[in-house]
Amino acid sequence: MPDLSDQFYLRLEPFTDFATVGDVERYETVPADWVILAADIVRSRDAIEAGRYKEVNLIGAAVISAVLNQVGRENVPFVFGGDGAMLLVPPGAVDAGKIALAGVQRLAAEETGLSLRTAAIPLTEIRSNGADVCLRKYELSPGNYLAMVIGGGLELADRILKDEGLCKPFLIDPAMAVEPDLEGLSCRWEPLPSERGKVLSLILRPSEGGGESLRSIAADIEHIVGFDPLGETDSANHVTRDRLRFRFPPRGLGLEIRMLSRTGNRFAYGAKAVFQSLATIWGFVTGLSVGPFRPARYLQEICRHTDHRKLDDSLRLVLDVSMEQLNALTDYLDEAFRARRLNYGMHVSDSALMTCFMTDIGASQHVHFIDGANGGLSVAASDFKQRKAATS
Repeated sequence: MPDLSDQFYLRLEPFTDFATVGDVERYETVPADWVILAADIVRSRDAIEAGRYKEVNLIGAAVISAVLNQVGRENVPFVFGGDGAMLLVPPGAVDAGKIALAGVQRLAAEETGLSLRTAAIPLTEIRSNGADVCLRKYELSPGNYLAMVIGGGLELADRILKDEGLCKPFLIDPAMAVEPDLEGLSCRWEPLPSERGKVLSLILRPSEGGGESLRSIAADIEHIVGFDPLGETDSANHVTRDRLRFRFPPRGLGLEIRMLSRTGNRFAYGAKAVFQSLATIWGFVTGLSVGPFRPARYLQEICRHTDHRKLDDSLRLVLDVSMEQLNALTDYLDEAFRARRLNYGMHVSDSALMTCFMTDIGASQHVHFIDGANGGLSVAASDFKQRKAATS
């Protein structure tokens, strides 16, 4: 029934133990009438090399916030990719989602000069080409979820999106664009510095028939770095209270104001953003609540409400490691790759970036997208693809 299809993600039972993310038998197949909304910044490596990765991240997060604000967040799974994003939408939300993406495409071009390619790819197309999309719903906290995805469908959608010929039938018409609703999107935190020395953006996947599983690989990584990358400890969490830095005015505030004030008064939005930034500083210094903002609770929540680990066909991790741990981990990954036990891609930087999407801070409804600075997961994905191509 259409209504059951529309509510597939809403009805999906969440899980809370991330260590079970690789239990493939627990994933459920997405209904056949759903559509993948995909967005990717064209030539993002050029922007990265020009030092504009914060802008790239913000546009990627804008894709998610625009669609969720348009169609509702409860029944739309999403995956943030650093230089783009993918969302799965039920049939009743496709048109609204396409309008939202067209709006972000126009906004990206006008405010940043970045070219955002957007497409709506039916799951029927994915399945006719031998891939699938199966989901689990990971609960960060009540009401906050991240989609975990297997089946090869998102990887195929990414390949279609980045091929000008293959994606042509699915491209979203730019003429559909209206100003997107980006309420809740912000980029006010300073880069999160590494505490151990280096921030590693890592993408890995066990080889089919290679005898490895995500659990066994995670156990190997834990032996090398001293903490379980799939665990819930402070060592595994990339965002900690000691790493959080807030300055006034925030470095990204000007871009945020330009992007989010297009549907209203720029001065009024700017004044609101400045007040919120000052209230954040006041709350952190004094510990006192400012309206719905309760500093102690928020700091506790923000450390968990992040996507620093996720599964979307490949496991994606942002880890804080020492140089010694990084070298040992690289040796392990190289050996496992040569033995065809896994494929991987990586990028190393000194800090991580955090882009936020807050729908109701008073009700603890906020999610934070984590990525390594200076390329992060985008560069790691390119590294992954090059290594994969070398063995195919």
